[in-house]
Amino acid sequence: MPMNKNAETMIQLKEISKLYEMGGETLTALDEASLTIHNGDFTSIMGPSGSGKSTLMNILGLLDVFDHGEYILNNINIGEYSEKEVAAIRNEQIGFIFQSFNLLPRMNLLENVMLPLIYAGKPLKERREKAAAALEKVGLGDRLDHRPNEISGGQKQRVAIARAIVNNPAVILADEPTGNLDSKTTEDIIRIFQELNRDGSTIIMVTHEPEVAEYTKKIVHLRDGKIGEEETITPKSLIGGVH
Repeated sequence: MPMNKNAETMIQLKEISKLYEMGGETLTALDEASLTIHNGDFTSIMGPSGSGKSTLMNILGLLDVFDHGEYILNNINIGEYSEKEVAAIRNEQIGFIFQSFNLLPRMNLLENVMLPLIYAGKPLKERREKAAAALEKVGLGDRLDHRPNEISGGQKQRVAIARAIVNNPAVILADEPTGNLDSKTTEDIIRIFQELNRDGSTIIMVTHEPEVAEYTKKIVHLRDGKIGEEETITPKSLIGGVH
């Protein structure tokens, strides 16, 4: 599959629409939404409840299909691929971080982080090395054998970040990643995001908290399924200087 992590444009949504049938009515979740994400962007998506944020993230993450429009991810025109091929693209190109962490309780932290590499068919030695390196990067290199119930909420989100970056994805999607965390832990997680972004990661984050969005480089406002104002801002920094 084509891959060029140095491409200036990482994501191009062109007039994407998503419709749902409910109770005999057609509801428009996304209405000709167009969005460009460049390589190295750190973008937050904001909007009221029901604005289409979850639908947009599901489409960006290849978890849902769109009804109209075009989606180009890292030079890959998603509409030209089968469901099986899209699943492979998703595992190779996208790292997911969720509000509820989505860790498997019976697995230790190393095994949780190895999961995307298992799906990618990587050999055991490579899986262990890459997963350990990812956990080291988020400050949990000494907790490989712990299970999720033995660590704090903030540490669980660190594990989720390690799992998201272990495959070196083209883009990281974070859906309300600080929604369940206190303000101090939120800062810890945002600091990791800023460090990843400084090192070249492209990050898209849904948040309902303006104070969290202030740490990103661009804020996209969504309302009634339409993408409205896009603000390019100078982000507040937690890593020693604005970048």
